[in-house]
Amino acid sequence: MPVYIKSNIDKVWVVGIPDHLKSEYASDKIEVPLSRFEFVGGKRKTESRAVDFAEYALVYAENLADGLPIRDNTDNNARRVYRLRIGDVIKILGIAKGNPPIGASGDPLPGDWLKVLTTDGVTGYCFSNRLRLFHQDEESIQTASPVQRDVTSDRDLELVFSKKWSAESYLQMLNTRRINILSMEMDYRFEPGQETGIARIIMPDLEKQFAYEKIIPEGERSWRFEGANLQMALRSNTSLTVQYTEGASRRTLQFASLPSELSDIILQERARREDQYKIIYNQGPVFTSNNYGTISFLSTGNFTWQGFELLVPQLFPAETNGAGRVYMDIFIAPAFEDRYNGAFTLQFTDVRTNNTFYFMYGLDNQGLRLEVVPGFGIEDITVMRRAQSPMILYFFKDTP
Repeated sequence: MPVYIKSNIDKVWVVGIPDHLKSEYASDKIEVPLSRFEFVGGKRKTESRAVDFAEYALVYAENLADGLPIRDNTDNNARRVYRLRIGDVIKILGIAKGNPPIGASGDPLPGDWLKVLTTDGVTGYCFSNRLRLFHQDEESIQTASPVQRDVTSDRDLELVFSKKWSAESYLQMLNTRRINILSMEMDYRFEPGQETGIARIIMPDLEKQFAYEKIIPEGERSWRFEGANLQMALRSNTSLTVQYTEGASRRTLQFASLPSELSDIILQERARREDQYKIIYNQGPVFTSNNYGTISFLSTGNFTWQGFELLVPQLFPAETNGAGRVYMDIFIAPAFEDRYNGAFTLQFTDVRTNNTFYFMYGLDNQGLRLEVVPGFGIEDITVMRRAQSPMILYFFKDTP
């Protein structure tokens, strides 16, 4: 058929009606969305592509999972270019090669990656396990319409799908400015599993998976997972409650949408710790006590400690040679902030057992004050209690 003009403003092609269809139209020209055309080259290439496409010419699919993504290539971690709603109908353009998503059993999910086209003109790739494929003749396609749903509920559920739900403890870390990097690197979270039909809970004390058929509204901003003993509810736009039943017991977990990516939070915390260490290093970097020896802080984050014989074996084992690394990985409770600047961990690399020691530290114009922190004084990563008779060591900074 003849193609007359392309309108980038209206995003359409103006094309001529084939002779055998002209009697059905009032005009001999119609507008066709840009996305409906595929250009593959000359006439021979076009005829070859038409033969390949014939198998999918009348193949469409209905989406069965709210929030199912369409991605820019055939990988489950690829960038999302579109998010489908339940009942959305998409055009199938063909099968594509790619790695299938992994299911609850650890095995690849059954199905294929499909190249698809949305009614909005977005082209991408979608895995077929949450789609219902069907054939339509040309007339019925024209009248096909999406399933009607409650728009408010959909928006809330789409909100759930659009966010990453991390353990609420991570938000508490941000609010108190006490970031546990090791915990954040574990990435504790809740995944609704809109792509795979498998919801996942990953927490410090459990890792569970729930296979379900669909997500059904149950009350305001709450849903149940049909086929699984699992429910979820939005407390706010950034807070999600998840409940599941196991035997006679019911467990409730809280998750939060963080203002930044976990990787960014971890990078910022590492930078903060480096800055804290630099303050100690710049203040010294060498501090000496007549009784407890000399501590040298190195630019690499390591340390040496010489002449600490009076601390053996009360604090250090006899086999300690006095070299190791400084970790700015603990915090102090507000009750200690008027006396100390912070806390750190010294880990001796030349001692096989009992090689980790905790100190609160305070800097002044003359030097460095250290207070030994017993292991029972630390909760999570915060110094909460002092020893009954604390050991306090003072070191004067060496002058050039």
